[in-house]
Amino acid sequence: MKYVFIKSYESIFPIEKMCNVLQLSSSGYYKWKNRPRSKRLLLKEKIKEQITSIYFSSRQRYGSPRITFELNSLGYKISRVTVAKYMKELGLRSKLSRKFKVTTNSKHSYLVVENVLGRNFSVREASKVWASDITYIQTKEGFLYLTTVIDLYDRKIIGWSLSNGMSTEETSLAAWKMAVKNRKIGESLIFHSDRGVQYASKKFANTIDFYGVTRSMSRKGNCWDNAVAESFFKSLKTELIYGNKLITKEKMELEIFEYIEIWYNKKRRHSALNYQTIEEFNNQNKIYQNVA
Repeated sequence: MKYVFIKSYESIFPIEKMCNVLQLSSSGYYKWKNRPRSKRLLLKEKIKEQITSIYFSSRQRYGSPRITFELNSLGYKISRVTVAKYMKELGLRSKLSRKFKVTTNSKHSYLVVENVLGRNFSVREASKVWASDITYIQTKEGFLYLTTVIDLYDRKIIGWSLSNGMSTEETSLAAWKMAVKNRKIGESLIFHSDRGVQYASKKFANTIDFYGVTRSMSRKGNCWDNAVAESFFKSLKTELIYGNKLITKEKMELEIFEYIEIWYNKKRRHSALNYQTIEEFNNQNKIYQNVA
């Protein structure tokens, strides 16, 4: 430990002086310093370098579980407990989550439908269940509203819209149009959402019915009925929004695009997919029908 202390401060204090104070011989210190490091120590240092690289490549979004899977994919056999220990030694912590409230206007006269999905979030085929939701994002210039459509099979964001207003055309319809361009509609597709006016309006309902899709809505005041969509918003706000300074709407649009299209859909490891990326999951299952 004394040798480690000297090495840490040798750029500040003279080595001989520190050795005298600690009652050590300078020759003994140099012998310790120049001896070959063990393979175990070298491996530990290499792993710590990889952990630091993965941590900052993920923009501080990854905690020990995802970093562990990333290391395993690179060929390192290491447990989550060890990764957590090394991260603590390095002073690395993933961004912490925070509670947030999603505002939904369900006070309307439009027809609502029953919860057909029934919290069955495990889906074995693409385009069997799509889930959608809307949340607000604060910027320097006011709020933006993000609408997403997620395929529950592989958790991919297949459609999304970022708008200044909350009209049906700007939110649910815009995200739906992107979704049907990106992924073919499967037989007996269920489209699940909350009871918000953007999903209950005649314009949106008629569009869904035209495609022969079954609508499903969460029960009143029950956010757990749309847990996958809510979970995405939590991840986005934790990993991108919270702890950062407010930026302009134009800058936020670029940040949201990068988060969804580059990070979430391509690089992020998803716990629901056994910590695989969406592309790894689809390649492993070799189910390309309806998947884009």
